[in-house]
Amino acid sequence: KVKFATMSKPKILVTRSDYPKNSIEVLESKYSVEIWDNVKNGDITKKDFVERVRGASGIFCCLNDRVDKDVIEAAGPSLKVVSTMSVGVDHVDLKTLKSKGVRLGYTPDVLTEATAELTVALLLATSRRLLEANQAIRNGEWTSAWAPLKWCGPALKGSTVGIYGYGRIGQSVARKLKAFEVSRILYGSAQEKPEGKAIGAIQTSLDNLLKESDFVIVTCALSDQTRGLFNKDKFAMMKSTAIFVNSSRGAVVDQEALYDALVCGKIRAAGLDVMTPEPLPSDHPLLTLQNCVILPHIGSATYQTRMLMADMVVKNITAALLGEQMPAEYAL
Repeated sequence: KVKFATMSKPKILVTRSDYPKNSIEVLESKYSVEIWDNVKNGDITKKDFVERVRGASGIFCCLNDRVDKDVIEAAGPSLKVVSTMSVGVDHVDLKTLKSKGVRLGYTPDVLTEATAELTVALLLATSRRLLEANQAIRNGEWTSAWAPLKWCGPALKGSTVGIYGYGRIGQSVARKLKAFEVSRILYGSAQEKPEGKAIGAIQTSLDNLLKESDFVIVTCALSDQTRGLFNKDKFAMMKSTAIFVNSSRGAVVDQEALYDALVCGKIRAAGLDVMTPEPLPSDHPLLTLQNCVILPHIGSATYQTRMLMADMVVKNITAALLGEQMPAEYAL
């Protein structure tokens, strides 16, 4: 009898067991899938990542996972694609990927609206002191039915809002804020954008944006230029009544400087969906402040968005392994 050789299925390492089930089932129908059980074992460690990635053709990962040089080299020449369930790619060693000819997939666009919605919600929660008021009820501190100035905050109507990072998410935030009848929307950009002009937003420098805005919203990407950008000097430029909101990346903010600005009254309050590190230690100084609202990086956390993100990760992997154009390939 003649034995015919059979091609083994490409191996895909999936770094979490709690990714949307339907997307994982699609992968399992096509490939040999190895899944790290994070529910039982916690996030995958560097040691386990290096051990389990050997011989993998693709990696399905997220922001929690450091896809560094050691991991990429441990995978070996079989590795063709890393596909991350995120827009940010600062957890991936781009230089090593490029040198190895490995493609990188990510998930832009699909999370734009969810993140913009959360950004506006965070702005309102911070400015209108929603968490503070809710906690007061839970602590039995609501002792009078009504008080003229208790739990008051600044109104959006008639205010000036500054958005630093006028890409997809920043533009969506601006469109949503128009409904609140803000007086002006400023955006920080090197040049005027047609998307800004279309809604009457005004392009300006970052320094002027900080000086003029009642609300400062950060939606920029993390880069060498933006890392630590919002520091002591930048907070000093802001109004003492300003609200600062960050839904981009934690590393764009000097958190010690932010803490000092909040404690010393250099700005009124801050709302953060991102921070450094993540998770933020429970004893971090920022968590002691009533004028700092902190969320656990839930910008894209709608069921619909997370399903779309996972679906795009799988499509990116499939296209890359077929040598085809990926739905969303990050240019290395």
